[in-house]
Amino acid sequence: MRMSFSLSARSAMAVGLGVAALGFGTVAPATAAPAPAQAGYVAKSADSDASRAFFQAVLKSVAEKRAAHPKAAAVTVTYDASAAPTFSAQIARSTEIWNSSVSNVKLQEGSNADFTYREGNDSRGSYASTDGHGNGYIFLDYQQNKEYDSTRVTAHETGHVLGLPDHYEGPCSELMSGGGPGTSCTNANPDANERARVEQLWANGLAAAMDKALHKVAH
Repeated sequence: MRMSFSLSARSAMAVGLGVAALGFGTVAPATAAPAPAQAGYVAKSADSDASRAFFQAVLKSVAEKRAAHPKAAAVTVTYDASAAPTFSAQIARSTEIWNSSVSNVKLQEGSNADFTYREGNDSRGSYASTDGHGNGYIFLDYQQNKEYDSTRVTAHETGHVLGLPDHYEGPCSELMSGGGPGTSCTNANPDANERARVEQLWANGLAAAMDKALHKVAH
């Protein structure tokens, strides 16, 4: 299995189903079972349809619980990792990395989650996805997490929750380059630009983040 920068990358947006998926960037083996009908798609900017759809799904969920604390300095995004027990350590480490990297939004495990983690086998690898109805989840593929640094995979997919798109062309120092730099890359920390982008997206609370996601204000 090798990594790809091309539009044949596994990260995809399903056609006609309202489903957006953003992934680590693996190419399925020739012997793998065919994936659901999808158009090759790689999110290359924060304005891409797939990146924006996933971000909006998380924002929608958070918004429903935000009304009681509209002036809190940081927005809390809650996740449920119970369906991904194999990766509990990596999820905890990814949460620690992101919470120590940004201050305007915080990740927290808990009930009534805004998104969930799941695990299993998928020829497309790991990905973040939404069904278009406010339900978001991160899928962690067993095989890919054996070949690539599992904490990097988890932190990368969690980056989509916070609004970051894939950028496979980037160097290993860039978390959202995903599998682009190859299996030797073990960096699981966002770089300065990625941290700044997340801070900018979530600055001034949820209402501002929602406006930016929906293009109501300039980025």
